[in-house]
Amino acid sequence: MPSSSAVKIFHLEMCHQDDFRPSDSRSGLVLEVVEPADPEFNRRFYRSVGALWNWTDRLSWSLDTWQKYLARDGVLTFVGRLNGEELGFVELEAQAGGSVEIVYFGLLPEFIGQGLGGALLSAAVGRAWEVRDTKRVWVHTCSQDHENALSNYLARGFELFRTEEEEPLGEAGNIPTL
Repeated sequence: MPSSSAVKIFHLEMCHQDDFRPSDSRSGLVLEVVEPADPEFNRRFYRSVGALWNWTDRLSWSLDTWQKYLARDGVLTFVGRLNGEELGFVELEAQAGGSVEIVYFGLLPEFIGQGLGGALLSAAVGRAWEVRDTKRVWVHTCSQDHENALSNYLARGFELFRTEEEEPLGEAGNIPTL
């Protein structure tokens, strides 16, 4: 859980698909693209998944702002399902030069601690490498994220390329949820 000390931001990348080390698959886990883009879905998952981790930058977005963001070329949203039940989401953005960013990734609170993070991340990384002309998949996480987040990214084959510090964003309890 978050602390009041400076927040460390970890930037990670995977520059070769051969470096990808997927976790063991989980029976019944699928990652499906959300089509058509659905601003209500993204807003709901952003708030629900991000509530524990101090995700605040999009809390004030209107549905119109969400729609405009999701309509941009290269933005893809996926829903993770376990035996048909929604468990998390992934937002990817294809960027210039063949980079694909895992912009947001996470599990709904009720699915945390069940060993699903590695399987969902593996599915997300696999989808990122499927984006046309991908040469690099990258992500950032921070010290306010789940205690296993950084090790999960490293275990999948990501390498740390930059670390920085920021002032904390506040307590998770102050973030509204749906």
